[in-house]
Amino acid sequence: MSEPLYSRVLLKLSGEVLAGKQGFGIDPGKALYLAQQVKSIHDLGVKIGLIIGAGNIFRGIQAAGQGMDRVTGDYLGMLATIMNAIAVQDALEKEGCETRTLSAISVDQIAEPYIRRRAIRHLDKGRIVIMAGGTGNPFFTTDSAAALRATELGAEVVLKGTKVDGVYDKDPLVHADAKKYNSITYSKVIRDNIRVMDLTAITLCKENNLPIRVFNINNPGDLIGIFMGSKLGTIVAE
Repeated sequence: MSEPLYSRVLLKLSGEVLAGKQGFGIDPGKALYLAQQVKSIHDLGVKIGLIIGAGNIFRGIQAAGQGMDRVTGDYLGMLATIMNAIAVQDALEKEGCETRTLSAISVDQIAEPYIRRRAIRHLDKGRIVIMAGGTGNPFFTTDSAAALRATELGAEVVLKGTKVDGVYDKDPLVHADAKKYNSITYSKVIRDNIRVMDLTAITLCKENNLPIRVFNINNPGDLIGIFMGSKLGTIVAE
């Protein structure tokens, strides 16, 4: 088998990936599916950092729009990411993958504190590292946390798994004539306000020359296909 395209990655998934047909909460079947996809690249020897959003449980910014204090809402969202992380950790361990959850918010009974050197040590020992609790600060999304952690851990790329197969000039789920980009620059994403990741995350990736690859995590085999050289998704780079 040829060498995988990347050897150290940060995989960023939206919380919606874990929601079942009801559209919210955690579906154990979805967690198992996700674990199987991640295991497929772990078996290649890839070092994997994983961050999962909280959209299937709680969105702080939406709660703020309905009258909740923004800081309170963001902390609730961070707690929701910990719930998702533990669910995925359980599924990964059932698949035989040694996994550690590190949290930016202290929850000592269920997760280790996020410490950069500790995370790197776990990766070097072949463990999948799930990073929960965002950055530990309000006003920063899990997209921003993904860009930050990827930079800290020396990841070669941020892989963003979504429900569409790349970046489009407009929402392909709404517009039949939406055009897909095979590649796009950070500057165009920022200039045209294309919703790949939030502005803070895009800027951080741009400043550190960290590419982002957007793909459809709901297509079985697409994740490992990327590592085998398939031209899937969209690459955001300089």
